[in-house]
Amino acid sequence: MRTKILSLVACAALGLLTLAGCAGHDGDHETGAATASSGLALDRAFAAEMIPHHESAIEMAEIAQDRGESAFVRELAANIVKSQADEIETLTAAETRLANAGAERGSLGLADHMAGMSGETDSLKTADRFDEAFLKLMIPHHEGAVAMSKVLLAKGQDPELKAVAQAILVAQEKEILKMRSSLGVDAPMPSEHH
Repeated sequence: MRTKILSLVACAALGLLTLAGCAGHDGDHETGAATASSGLALDRAFAAEMIPHHESAIEMAEIAQDRGESAFVRELAANIVKSQADEIETLTAAETRLANAGAERGSLGLADHMAGMSGETDSLKTADRFDEAFLKLMIPHHEGAVAMSKVLLAKGQDPELKAVAQAILVAQEKEILKMRSSLGVDAPMPSEHH
């Protein structure tokens, strides 16, 4: 009888341990799902926020194509229009894909001014010393795109968007250096502060 009781207790204990193990596994699964969900929400935020960011860069660059005083600024503007228009197509498709998959739109956690969205584009239409005015607006605008891309690369999950973010990071950091050099500014890149 004692053996039978011990056996029942052992079975009960084993059952509880199994249930606890399953509960722990389910908890991990839920945590993993929550992490995936927050990653996809950030992915969607990146796509949704980068589209108008790129659109404002193109708007400034199109003004520069007309008003640019130097070959450097006109060529830079043409590159911005081409590369960022292509990226907008990719970002728009990715944002639609994520929305259709049920991903909520999260936030990158950056203030508008941190993302380079200062809304000063109209000032370029009448700016004196156009090249200087354009570069002084485009540098922080690019720095905003770099900051947005770093957030996505650190916390995002979508491989296609990570590739876009990496391309933005590399291209725009190079352009920032060229623009600073053109202005005679020898300040460090944003990434050098970390």
